[in-house]
Amino acid sequence: MPTGGGPQPPTSSSGAHGRKLRARWLLIPSVAFAALFGGALWYGSVLTAPVHRVPGPLPPGLEGREVEFLSDSGSWIRGWYIPGCQGRGGVVLMHDVRSDRRSMLRRARFLNSYGYHVLLFDFQAHGSSGGETITFGSLEAHDARAAVEFLRAEIPTEPIAAIGVSLGGAASVLGPEPLPVEALVLEAVYSDIREAIKARLGIRFGPLAAGLTPLFTLQLKPRLGVGVDDLRPLEGIARIRCPVLVIGGTHDRRTPPEQTRQLFAAAPSPKDLWIVPGASHADFHRFAEPEYEAQILNFLNTHLATPWASSGALPPGDTDLR
Repeated sequence: MPTGGGPQPPTSSSGAHGRKLRARWLLIPSVAFAALFGGALWYGSVLTAPVHRVPGPLPPGLEGREVEFLSDSGSWIRGWYIPGCQGRGGVVLMHDVRSDRRSMLRRARFLNSYGYHVLLFDFQAHGSSGGETITFGSLEAHDARAAVEFLRAEIPTEPIAAIGVSLGGAASVLGPEPLPVEALVLEAVYSDIREAIKARLGIRFGPLAAGLTPLFTLQLKPRLGVGVDDLRPLEGIARIRCPVLVIGGTHDRRTPPEQTRQLFAAAPSPKDLWIVPGASHADFHRFAEPEYEAQILNFLNTHLATPWASSGALPPGDTDLR
């Protein structure tokens, strides 16, 4: 047995202790990633969960009726139809994600006061419509088409426009075929689902958003049955066959102005662009009511009252209202 005072060789117990410490340090990143991924899975389930509400009766001052129609999304879609003046044309109003038809009531009052027939409805998985999963425009695109077809049956000889806000706008351009309308207004519509997720994560996590985005995009296929390439309004807008007014806000952090400009650039002519000064991801009608109504009326008066609306011909020309 050594009796000197020099260094002693490590014992088996000290070696085992070191291995345990290394194992614990290696375990920390694994636990952190598991917690992060678990949090992303939970939040993904929250974002895609249905938001069913009962809108109640049509508010006083609007003369219309409750309607219901079947969509190829597989759901019965419910809404309100408010007749207008014969020959004026009709407008389909499509709400934002996790909202319902009531968020479009101000627009309905405004448009109906100018004689337009108006249809506002709840997308699948929203309001009082059927459906169990929000799909960020995929299934909702079928609802948009079904709504246009319903209104077309009500006013078969008149031109129809659609106004889609965020989810509603994405649904307007993500269908397998262009939405059959004579004019289209897109408000605060994301250009690409990857960019939409990254922008929203960036509000909370800053530069970490780019690394966190795949935790959500990887959930799309197993949850919704669609991939990231199926949720690209930037491609869908290139297929539309009617004039389009693209609207965004200068201070919108969820759908930044550069995404709005990308959509505008990809759209065929004729097209208009309006970037609302000072507006965030909000209700543009409420934020800038006089300017909003002037822009919408000018656009609808121009494109729902011209001969090409019934013939399908597209006149040349772009208008940039920045």
